[in-house]
Amino acid sequence: MIHYIWNVVLPVQQRPTIFGMEETAVPIHLTGITWSHSRGYPPMVAVSQRYEELHPEIRITWEKRSLANFESQSIEDLAQRYDMLVLDHPWTGRAVASQILIPLNELLPPDFLEDQKRNSIGPSYRSYTMQGQQIALPIDGAAPVAVYRQDLLEKAGSKLPETWEDVLSLAGGRGVIFAGGPVYTLLDFFSLCATIAGGDETLYGEKELVPHAVGAEALERQRELVALCDRALFEMNPIQVYEEMSRADSPYLYSPFIFGYVNYFRPGYGERVLKAANVVSYHGTMLKTTLGGTGLAVSANAKNRKEIADFCQYVASEEIQRTLFFDAGGQPGYKTAWEDRWVNERSNGFFKDTADTLEHCSIRPRYNGYMDLQDQGGFIVQEYMKTGTDVKGALEKLNALYLKSRRGT
Repeated sequence: MIHYIWNVVLPVQQRPTIFGMEETAVPIHLTGITWSHSRGYPPMVAVSQRYEELHPEIRITWEKRSLANFESQSIEDLAQRYDMLVLDHPWTGRAVASQILIPLNELLPPDFLEDQKRNSIGPSYRSYTMQGQQIALPIDGAAPVAVYRQDLLEKAGSKLPETWEDVLSLAGGRGVIFAGGPVYTLLDFFSLCATIAGGDETLYGEKELVPHAVGAEALERQRELVALCDRALFEMNPIQVYEEMSRADSPYLYSPFIFGYVNYFRPGYGERVLKAANVVSYHGTMLKTTLGGTGLAVSANAKNRKEIADFCQYVASEEIQRTLFFDAGGQPGYKTAWEDRWVNERSNGFFKDTADTLEHCSIRPRYNGYMDLQDQGGFIVQEYMKTGTDVKGALEKLNALYLKSRRGT
């Protein structure tokens, strides 16, 4: 055993540790809130641990909330309690309206933000941009991608689907699954609408959620697919689908669109390692699935802004994104991490196999009030998927909910 004996008593504010670094008696304490999954919590803790080692005067504490709370919990409450928030981009409009978050244009160097803008995967960076304000840094990039069990596809003698018709054909054997919970059926509706309309630019207007013909076609495509699948999917979120697909005895060999979770493509996480692919084409065009991922934002109530700004640049930097962040289970938002050979070797090719989907995905609405539509709209979509009756009525209900949620914008 080695005994360390201090012969000189230093002031309490500055004492060496056994690692040769200095620690302060009263460190600067930063707090953050992220979400409770191996993709959300461990990366922030791991990066913070290393940051603390490099900056012994800093302590960073992260707490976590469930996936459901991540998608719906008010950012006003969180910004009162934490310095940093990991959030979803649909909160951008609310953040701008409430001024509860610091525009990062006022906190971070312009050249750093320009680098983030150029190098974030797909539309991740601009999804947090509104009215000239940058609300968050895209530290995690995600969108629904195709996922499959290579062993089960080969056993069934089936090919990986390339078109919507291929998906329907494969689903006829009851081996297809996707997340059918209310939130996800609404986001799938948005994805199909953006694909049919040729982009999201003509959607989400002041008086209409989507054109009637576009919405009707999207709902019908959802209905025809779910008619060939297990109805249990209506109760499932993406994590539950992944857990089911990665089971050794899973009957499911393919999911046509499910938010990417890189953890399930790494050895040791599930009973079977999954494989990912770009989504299929619909009438010759790749599906424009709906952007997800997370952004790192800063509360307007935060005090230690210089230290927070430095940490934000650290966690979102290219080097950390493709090393420490990924190593700890994260799914980087920085594009070069998606292209990195070493990162892909350790994730069964997840990033290179799905990057095109991310580059072509659509952005859901972000106006102040949108979250009310996201919380409730999926039940209307689900009802049509189950019954296939009164498409006009379903779209009218969606539009009424949409217009109600837009009041005050």
